[in-house]
Amino acid sequence: MKATDAVDAVDVVALGESMVALLPGRPGRLADVPSFDRAIGGAESNVACALAAAGHTVRWVSRVGADGFGDHLLATVASHGVDVSRVGRDPVRPTGVYFRTAADRATDAHEVAYYRAGSAASAMSVETVDPAAVRAGRVLHLSGITAALSEGCVGLLRDLTAPAEGRPLVSFDVNYRPSLWTGPDGVEVLLELARRADLVFVGADEAEQAWGVTGGPAAVRELLPEPGVLVVKEGAKGATAFQRGDAGGTPPAPASVPTPAAAPAPAPAPGTFEPAPTVDVVASVGAGDAFAAGFLSGTLRGLPVRRSLRLGHLFAAATLTSPADLAPPPDRDTTDRLTALDAPAWGTLRLGPGWTRAAAAEEEGRTP
Repeated sequence: MKATDAVDAVDVVALGESMVALLPGRPGRLADVPSFDRAIGGAESNVACALAAAGHTVRWVSRVGADGFGDHLLATVASHGVDVSRVGRDPVRPTGVYFRTAADRATDAHEVAYYRAGSAASAMSVETVDPAAVRAGRVLHLSGITAALSEGCVGLLRDLTAPAEGRPLVSFDVNYRPSLWTGPDGVEVLLELARRADLVFVGADEAEQAWGVTGGPAAVRELLPEPGVLVVKEGAKGATAFQRGDAGGTPPAPASVPTPAAAPAPAPAPGTFEPAPTVDVVASVGAGDAFAAGFLSGTLRGLPVRRSLRLGHLFAAATLTSPADLAPPPDRDTTDRLTALDAPAWGTLRLGPGWTRAAAAEEEGRTP
C-alpha cells in the first residue's frame, strides 16, 4: 500500500465487506416470498456499529459500488456513528447483496442466497485501500470472511497482519465460512492469519470444522500459541480467554517486531473461562460479531479479561434477544453493574427480549 496523507486517529478500524440484506416480508421459502425489506449485513461493519454505540471512535474501511445500494450502506453505517469517509466507491463493480428467509434463522433450515461474486469489496487490495486510514486505529479488526473474497483480499490481509513497526493491535475473527472458499487452501490461509494476529476470536466448533481440532479450548490454544490473547467461544456454554504475560487488563502488545525463527513461542498461561448467561434467544445471526465488539470494548477500556468476556456475553445477548442482525448494546452503566456481579449472581442471570431497555430504565431509577 502506498503512503497517503495522515488521517484522524480512532479507537478501532474495522475492514471488510458489508452487503445489502433483502429480508422477506413474510415467512416462507425464498421461491414463495413476494417482497423484501432492505437492511445491511457484514461482520466487520456489525462490530464497528456496536463499538460506536458503546462510545468508541470507529472507522469502517471497505469498498462499495457507485450505486444506490452503496449509498444505502454508507448512510446506514454512518447513522450508527461510524466514520465511513474512507470507504472507496467502485465505478464498475456492484455492491454485494444477499437474500435470506425470515423463519428458522437459528437453525440450518433457513435459506441464504449471496450475490457477492465480483463485488466492489472483493476488489480490495494493497493498491485500492488507504493504508493511513486503516492503520490509524488503536485496534485494527479483521475477519476471515474478507480473506475468502479474492486473492487481492488475501494479499491485503497478509500485508496488514505482517509484523511492522507501529502496527496497531490486530484483532482477527476467524469466521470460517466453508461456502466462501472454493479450494482446500482456505483453512491454511485462516490459520496463517490467526497466527499473525494479536487478538483472535474463534469458535471451538469452527476450529474443529476448519482444522480438525478436538479437545476443546485448550487444544485450540495448542494450535494457536502465538496470539497475545486467544478467545475460544463455545456458544451458550461460554468462552475461554488465553493470555500471554500479565493477566491484568492491559491489551496485548502488537506484534510489531518479528520473533526470531529460532526462539520458541512462550508457553501459554492457563485460560480464563467465563460462562454465558442464560438467554431467551430470538435470533442468533450477528451474535458472534456482537461478542467480539463487547470483548474489544473491554480491551480498549483496560478491563480485566474476565470482565471483558462478560462484556462480550452481554453484547451478544443484546443481539440474541433481538430479531435484527445488529442490535444496540446495553448502556455502560448497565454493563458495569452486570460485569461486576459475583459468580453466583452472574450464574443465575437470565436475559430475554427487551432486557437492555429494562436494564436502562432500572439504571435511570437508581440515579439520585
